[in-house]
Amino acid sequence: MALPDLIPVEDLLGLPERARASISPDGTRIAFLAPWKNRLNVWIHDLEPGSEPRCVTADETRNVVRYEWADDPRWLLYLQDDGGDENWHLYRVDLDTPGAAAVDLTPFPGDRVVSFEPAADRSGRMTLLLARATGEFQSFELDVPTGGLTPRDEDPTSQAPGLLQAGEWFDGTDYPLGVYPMQATPDGTGLWIGSHRGTDLTRLVHVELATGEVTEVDSHPTMDLETRAQVFPTLPSPLILGRRGELLGVRYLGERQVIHALDPHFAEVLQNLEKLSEGDLTMVSSDTSGQRWVVAFNHDRDPGATWFYDHSTGESRLLFRPYPHLDPDALAPMRPVTITARDGLRLPSYLTLPVGVEPTGLPMVLLVHGGPWTRDAWGFDSSVQLLANRGYAVLQVNFRGSTGYGKAHAQAAIGEFAGKMHDDLIDAVDWAVEQGYADPERVAIIGGSYGGYAALVGVTFTPDRFAAAVDVVGISNLANFMRTQPAFVRPGLVNNWYRYVGDPEIPEQEADMLARSPITRVHEIRTPLMVVQGANDSRVVREESDQIVESLRARDVDVEYLLFGDEGHGFVNPENQITLFGAIERFLAQHLGGREDHA
Repeated sequence: MALPDLIPVEDLLGLPERARASISPDGTRIAFLAPWKNRLNVWIHDLEPGSEPRCVTADETRNVVRYEWADDPRWLLYLQDDGGDENWHLYRVDLDTPGAAAVDLTPFPGDRVVSFEPAADRSGRMTLLLARATGEFQSFELDVPTGGLTPRDEDPTSQAPGLLQAGEWFDGTDYPLGVYPMQATPDGTGLWIGSHRGTDLTRLVHVELATGEVTEVDSHPTMDLETRAQVFPTLPSPLILGRRGELLGVRYLGERQVIHALDPHFAEVLQNLEKLSEGDLTMVSSDTSGQRWVVAFNHDRDPGATWFYDHSTGESRLLFRPYPHLDPDALAPMRPVTITARDGLRLPSYLTLPVGVEPTGLPMVLLVHGGPWTRDAWGFDSSVQLLANRGYAVLQVNFRGSTGYGKAHAQAAIGEFAGKMHDDLIDAVDWAVEQGYADPERVAIIGGSYGGYAALVGVTFTPDRFAAAVDVVGISNLANFMRTQPAFVRPGLVNNWYRYVGDPEIPEQEADMLARSPITRVHEIRTPLMVVQGANDSRVVREESDQIVESLRARDVDVEYLLFGDEGHGFVNPENQITLFGAIERFLAQHLGGREDHA
C-alpha cells in the first residue's frame, strides 16, 4: 500500500471552474459562479445548444459568493462586502444591458444587508432587512427595477397578535441563535417555524398569524432540521421552496441528509433527482413551472456535481463538476463514527483516513468546527482532503454545544467552555488512540473561530496533549471578545454567549470568563503554535490574536503569525487560502512528520 500522488494545494484550495448554478425563473438560462480575473463572479449561460457563457459581474477585489435571481429574469442580485468586513451591500445587474455596471442598491456606509427575499404576492418587490451603522435594524420594501427603497414602519409578522399569543411555543433560551427557520407563507397569513417544544428535536410547525394556532407540518423521529445555513448562508436552507414561495420539502441532517417531500409534484421530481448522484442534494432551483431544474450534490469525494433535469421529458445531463481535475478515487472517504464522552454523552463525529496506507499509528489532526453553535457534517471539505492526502487521519467531533443533535446536546455546553467541551475533544483523541488510528505523540489541533479558541485552550489547558496547534481567528479573551462585538449583534448574544459563557460586566462572571480564556494561561504554552488572523475581522477582532502573539514573543517563545490584511472572519480570496494551507502543510510536516509538497 502507498499514499496516492501529492495533490497540489492549488488544486484543492483554488477556485472552482464553475459552482453554485441556478436556473432562471423562465427556465431559459442558468447563472453560476466562475473565475474572472482570479475572483469568482456571476456568469450567465443560455440553455440552448451552441450558446456561450458571459460574465455579468466584474469584481476584481473579492469573490462573489451569494447571488439570487429576481422574479423577473432580467434582474440578478448579489451581495458583496469590503475586504471581509461583512458590511454586505446588495447589488443589481441588468441582464438585458450587457456591459452595464452593477448598481449598489444599499450605498449606506457602515450598514449591512442582513436578508433579502421576495415580498409576498408583490411582483418585482423584495423585503430587505438592514443592520444600520447605529446598531438598529430597519426593514424596507425594495422595488427591484427602480432600486427604490420604501421603509416599512414595522414588521407585520412581529406585531401579529396571533404570533405573540404563540410565543409560549418558543422559549428563546432554547434557541442559541434564535428561532430558525422562520419563513412567511406565500399568502402572508402564516409562518413556518422550527420548534422543539415538548421534544428534544427540532421539527417544522406552522403558526397562523391572526390566531396564533400552531400546527405541526413535518418532523423526523431521530433527526433535527438541517439548520447550518443559519450560520453559513451559502449552505442549503432547511426549507425547499418553489419560485412562488410554496413549501416543497424539508431537509433533516443526521449522519447524512434526508429530505421529506411535502408537495406531490416535488415528490415525483425528487425521486428522479436522487437517482443522479450518490451524494446529498444541496442547491435546488427550478423554473416557475416546476418542470426544468438545476441541482447540485455534495459528496465526500466529488463536490458540487451539477445537473440539469427536465421533468416533462425525463431528460437529465451533467452540466459540470466544479473541480474536474480531482480524481474521486484518489480522495479519502469520510466515515461517520460515534464516540462516547467520559460522562456518557454520545459525540457524533467524522473520521477521514488517508488512502493507500494502513490506518494504524497515524499522525492525526483534530479539526474543530467554529460557532460553536453549528456542526460538522458529511461531505467534501478541501482542508480535510488536503490533510488526508498528506498522510494525516482527520477527526471532526460534534462536541457538546454543537447544534443539530437536539437541544439537550447543545445545552450540555452551558458553563462548559474550557471545561467539558474541551474534555469531549480530549476524549475523542483518546478514542482514536485506543482504536489504533492515531499516534498519541503526533496529534495536532486545528480550528477556526470557536475552533481557534479550542486550539488555544488545547495548548494552554492541556499543553502536553498536542504536538502542534493552529488557531485561525480564534478567541483568546472571552470578555474582550464579547465587548468588541458590533453593536447590532449584541442583542443576539443573550441566548448564546451570555447564557453559555457569562456577562463580562458582572465582576464574578468576568473573573470566570477570564479563567476560561487562553490569554490568562499563556505561560503554559509550550506546544508549537501558528496563529492566523484577518485584519478586517469584525467578529473576532485582530486584538484577540495580537495579544497572544505579543505575550509569547515577550517571553521569547517562538510563534508563527500569519496576518491577512484583506480578509475578515472567513478567508475568501484564493491566493490567501493557498498561502494559508501551504503554511499549515509545512508547519504540520515539521512537527508531525506528514508529507509536504516541495513544488
